[in-house]
Amino acid sequence: MIYQKKMGTNTMVIDATFWVAVSFIIFFGGLIYLKIPQKINETLNKLILDIKNEIDESEKLRTEAKTLLDNAQNKLDTAQSVRNEILDQAKKDSDKLIIELNDKFHKTSEIKKNLTENKINQMKDAAIKEIKDASVKIALDSVRKVITTSVDKSKLDILFQKNLDETKAELKKINS
Repeated sequence: MIYQKKMGTNTMVIDATFWVAVSFIIFFGGLIYLKIPQKINETLNKLILDIKNEIDESEKLRTEAKTLLDNAQNKLDTAQSVRNEILDQAKKDSDKLIIELNDKFHKTSEIKKNLTENKINQMKDAAIKEIKDASVKIALDSVRKVITTSVDKSKLDILFQKNLDETKAELKKINS
């Protein structure tokens, strides 16, 4: 739509574009009058400053996190080396303990073997003594019988010699 206004001899054509331009100038004039660009600039500067502070803070946090990670990794490495040392020491201690227990077992076995051998020898000696005592008793009983039954000295000497020889032979068999 075209509006025309007559002003004397000149005619001026005012169209929608003119009104848009006037509205645009009034709008920007109002923005400048109300100091909106300064407020927008201040708000943007504040946002920029806040973002910069957040970036700085995140950089500090990243640095602290890296430091904490490095410390944790060092502690983990230390813990692993300590664990390996403990395991090595435990293995050495267990090997040493096994050797000690093995030695004690062999020493105890040797002591028990010696005690058993001593008991066997004592029992053998006691048995030999009993046999000797029994043989002497039998010989004495035989001699008494012979003496009481026969008075003949020649028979007594022969019998005594015979019993003495038998007793000696038995003792030799036992001692061998």
